[in-house]
Amino acid sequence: MKFEEIKKQAQSRWRKIWNDQTPVILVGTATCGRAAGALEVLQAIKDTVKKQNLNCLIYEVGCMGHCYAEPLVILRKPGFPSICYGHVNPVLAENLINHFILNDDPCLEFVLGALEENDLIPSFFDFPRSKYEKRILLKNCGHINPEEIEHYIAKGGYESLSKALQMKPEEIVSEVKRSKLRGLGGAGFPAGEKWDVCRHSEGEPKYLICNGDEGDPGAFMDRAILESDPHSVLEGMVIAGYAIGARHGYIYVRAEYPLAVQRVQNAIHQAEEYKFLGENILGSNFNFDIKLFQGSGAFVCGEATALIASIEGKPGMPRHRPPRVAVQGLFGKPTVLNNVKTLAYVPHIIKNGADWFLQTGTEKSKGTAVFALAGKVVNTGLVEVPMGTTLRQLIFQVGGGITKGKRFKAVQIGGPSGGCLPESVLDLPIDFDSLQESGAMMGSGGMVVLDEDDCMVEVARYFLDFTQKESCGKCTLCRLGTKQMLDILEDITKGHGKMEDLETLQELAEDIKQGSLCGLGRTAPNPVLTTLQYFREEYEVHIKEGRCPALMCQTLIAYYILPEKCARGCDACVGTCTVEAISTDKKRRIKVIDQEKCVKCNTCVAACPPQYDAVIKLSPPDQVPGFKITSSGAENDVSKSS
Repeated sequence: MKFEEIKKQAQSRWRKIWNDQTPVILVGTATCGRAAGALEVLQAIKDTVKKQNLNCLIYEVGCMGHCYAEPLVILRKPGFPSICYGHVNPVLAENLINHFILNDDPCLEFVLGALEENDLIPSFFDFPRSKYEKRILLKNCGHINPEEIEHYIAKGGYESLSKALQMKPEEIVSEVKRSKLRGLGGAGFPAGEKWDVCRHSEGEPKYLICNGDEGDPGAFMDRAILESDPHSVLEGMVIAGYAIGARHGYIYVRAEYPLAVQRVQNAIHQAEEYKFLGENILGSNFNFDIKLFQGSGAFVCGEATALIASIEGKPGMPRHRPPRVAVQGLFGKPTVLNNVKTLAYVPHIIKNGADWFLQTGTEKSKGTAVFALAGKVVNTGLVEVPMGTTLRQLIFQVGGGITKGKRFKAVQIGGPSGGCLPESVLDLPIDFDSLQESGAMMGSGGMVVLDEDDCMVEVARYFLDFTQKESCGKCTLCRLGTKQMLDILEDITKGHGKMEDLETLQELAEDIKQGSLCGLGRTAPNPVLTTLQYFREEYEVHIKEGRCPALMCQTLIAYYILPEKCARGCDACVGTCTVEAISTDKKRRIKVIDQEKCVKCNTCVAACPPQYDAVIKLSPPDQVPGFKITSSGAENDVSKSS
């Protein structure tokens, strides 16, 4: 069957779904939704529809990006716009069916936003961040069923592949080069140049690899695309394979992404059935197959040569370059390795042209950037903004600002090997070069927002601990240097640091960057270097005063109960203390904390009713004015010393 016939059939069915008088219900069942209870909501909807004997179409969709409001449900009913509801539970799901589907009551008190302009739903239900975003890679996420290939085709899917097969391979490479598309996995190397080198390198067969080994803490951009719109990645891979002369492709996905693995495998089978993969694709002479390879979760396998070694069945360790992967990669043959987002962009560029792509972004960084907003930000989730958007716009306008009204302190951008940037650089435009100049990096798109309660020394220690444990150990400087830096940071967070340690950290960091073989080692010191650059005073306070200003470093803090605030009849803290460190002084009828038993888990602070607010954290633990520290707590009237 010709592509135009396939497209016509798919669009006909799609129009019937959305233009028919039948209500449509979409439930976001990506990993984020499932973690919040989306499958229970889905079952409640199915049960209610069956109980009411309703004629409704129910589809599972991917991640819309509004992860802060999961589970998400979209209801579409004739006469109404598509309405998105957030924080849906099984009871609310049943009520929405009964009130909206049956009785035309949209239940405005539960509306998160309307997806189209309308006169029925007030304008304040428009998604506030939509005017700042530009969704290209995420446009289908949360709006189509990722397990139905016809949904993707009806939205324009595989048109670019049909167009590309009528072009010469060198024309495709030229168009991608002209678009200035850069690798969105972190390095930012021009994709078209990589393709051109591979195409002209000697050796057959050539290979194409999609890197979906996303290991950054707090990052889930690639996972969301693979779970929500897998065919966009497959289409980009087939086009790239045709352009470079490859016949075989691999998608490398970590096994910790079971839903992504399932949906990608399903998409591969469907693409083969529709002749978008396999022999003589769409009636052409081009043959291309894709295999799914599940990685074992090693962070270092995100590096190109380590990933290739993993596919070959070898230990995931990087190798020296040159030769470059594009010249000598998988099984010693020319190979192109691109990130999920890079390949998902290819169909858009082929369909709309390089000039269209060049209209968005900065001079050297074109297109959009997808970020996973995490940490102390109100609207956590996935966002897609034009390159050049400032960090301030992304965090405060798109992300909604800092949670609980706290003060912004820093943003850790670029994954565990990225940098921690302070408020003074919030007006920095987001692009590859500007971030690198500031000491950070674009990375794959992870972004963790920190507030006044975060200690930057502990944050640097946390991320360095991650990269040190994930080091493959091949390079001496990476293996031993990061361990030495980690030991120094742990000493500082415990109050045992020395001022000369700061110079040692700086020197070690520079040596590790210069002497490491791969990107993991060369960027591992970034959190330490940027916190030393922008938050040096915190290091000095830890060293000189033995104090953690953010009250985060456990060795440097202690918990106390204010006698004048503690309610005599309340035992909330006593009941929640897992180590039984809190007891009641019957003589004075106040509660005290046994400092020798206390593990500083913070449960007493969370348990204390807000109207009392009797539990406090103090630093340093043994230098509190007016306190006489004993094993049974603080023997004094705290109110006088505070």
